[in-house]
Amino acid sequence: MTATATPTKIRLKVLRQSAPGAPQHWETFEVPFKEKLNVISALMEVRKNPVTTEGKTVHPPAWEAACLEEVCGSCTMNINGRIRQACTALIEDVGELSGDTYEVSLEPMKKFPLVRDLIVDRAKMFDNLKKVKAWVPIDGSFDLGMAQPQDDGIRHLRYAISRCMSCGCCLEACPQINERSNFVGPAAMAQALLFNRHPVGKTLEHDRLDFLAGEEGITGCGNAQNCVKVCPKSVPLTRAIAELNRDTTLYRLKRWFGG
Repeated sequence: MTATATPTKIRLKVLRQSAPGAPQHWETFEVPFKEKLNVISALMEVRKNPVTTEGKTVHPPAWEAACLEEVCGSCTMNINGRIRQACTALIEDVGELSGDTYEVSLEPMKKFPLVRDLIVDRAKMFDNLKKVKAWVPIDGSFDLGMAQPQDDGIRHLRYAISRCMSCGCCLEACPQINERSNFVGPAAMAQALLFNRHPVGKTLEHDRLDFLAGEEGITGCGNAQNCVKVCPKSVPLTRAIAELNRDTTLYRLKRWFGG
């Protein structure tokens, strides 16, 4: 039985692009291996001394990160071909061990406009939230009295959906998100259900269902179910889409028959 070499190095292969429209190229960096090091920490080590394995001093790779606790959603990137959060991607888990070296390739998300290196513009996710009116309509800050009671099952569902951090993993994995489709994606649809199930938010339910019945809504989903597989917060995206499918169907039938 061959003994496994003790890891001593991390080799980061980063897809670089200085600006939108600029040519892409790969650069490789090596940093010392440490146990329980995540991808963001490895990138920070590179930033201290941004010299490639070819001995060339370059500008350090650009990336986004904020909370480092898988809460803000800003550090999403493709790591060894899988979309996920870089802050919770431990090198031992995501790297491919070759001899004494963990090899990790980093690429930006491909479904969003690139800003630089590993940074993309996720503005369309927030534009989609506006399209589905993902908010509770409150006119003023006066006392509205006690909130309406909620069914415990609906409350649990709403809490699960509320964990969404707009990281973009679900859109990156969804085959229906492409240049030929106007589909708003699973994140915005789940948020529409979240507010449709809210005692006050449901006052805009018909507006949301009108939108979701259109070409950007429910008909754009191909039921690939990739979204729920990559969601870092285990948001029940497929359940949300299924419930919205039922709701929009009933809504259209009622309108058809004048209800």
